Amino acid sequence: MTQRAIPFHFLRGGTSRGPYFNRADLPEDRDALSAILMQVMGAGNPRNIDGLGGGDAVTTKVAMLSRSAEDGVDIDYFFAQVGVTERLVDYGPTCGNILVGVGPAALEMGLVPITGDETRVRIRAVNTGALVEAIIQTPGGAVNYAGPVAIDGVPGTSAPVALNFMDVVGSKSGAMFPTGQPVDIIDGVAVTCIDVAMPMMIARAADFGITGFETKDELDANPALFARMEAIRLEAGRRMGFGDVAQSVTPKIGLIAAPQHGGHLTARYFMPWKTHPTMAVTGSQCIAACALAPGTVAEGIARPVDAAPAIMQIEHPMGTMEVTVDFSRDAAGFKFLSAGVIRTARLIARGDVLVSDA
Repeated sequence: MTQRAIPFHFLRGGTSRGPYFNRADLPEDRDALSAILMQVMGAGNPRNIDGLGGGDAVTTKVAMLSRSAEDGVDIDYFFAQVGVTERLVDYGPTCGNILVGVGPAALEMGLVPITGDETRVRIRAVNTGALVEAIIQTPGGAVNYAGPVAIDGVPGTSAPVALNFMDVVGSKSGAMFPTGQPVDIIDGVAVTCIDVAMPMMIARAADFGITGFETKDELDANPALFARMEAIRLEAGRRMGFGDVAQSVTPKIGLIAAPQHGGHLTARYFMPWKTHPTMAVTGSQCIAACALAPGTVAEGIARPVDAAPAIMQIEHPMGTMEVTVDFSRDAAGFKFLSAGVIRTARLIARGDVLVSDA
């Protein structure tokens, strides 16, 4: 069996990890691309034993980078979510954790020049159209990964990567509330269908018969919960204008509850067929927007935020994620303006991954 080599960098971005490719090294044809990515990650096996995947949705993610032709944008970031046990690739969503590694990877690949002790990289997430500015520490002309920042879900500390998200409202649908209202009733359950950085269906945990404080393992061991959520998610996707989402990971699911540890609210994020071990970066922005906007399912659950800008704390299974939010409330109504996070990344490996010509 003939194999050929494809260059890659392997990074942890936030609480996810995966290979980062130069888009020019991969085929343009979508079917051919999917076949390669499934082979690279070992899709179709619970351990991804024949690839680079880690047996979990947060470790079967792929970033593909290219220099942008758009004025004021440095890098186009194309994301793929590869299946774990299923042989499928979803190009619909983006991933904010993998996005954390895009700036460092682009600098390591030479796609963007280092400009000083800090380098700003403006990134277009082509899956959703979102524009993000990443600020990477580059003292001495090289990417620095060592630093004092700790994030829940990752051991140790690393250098900060600051992400400022712009144009996040209506990332896929063009509207904050794609159904035209802050609450929909689907099969007797109140849900907020909201599109900020990531389209989501958000509901109260209690309405699904759980507390919202369960661990990832406890939730993943509850198939009845997932069956109930999925049935409602399919209808939410249809109402949001996405058609049949049975084979798509969007909209994602969020279940919320009151805070336990001084945060603004508790959330469990689903990808959607497994529980996220921590919290997605894009999901944190969508949940924050839901907590701030009047009339959503978060009203009466989330601790209020009176003035902007503000730091919102979202409690998740392994700790807390902080989201810096800017918004306005006036006679014209509520507007979600921008969101920012501080995360970390690390280059783990680089070299070639081998794929079969077959």
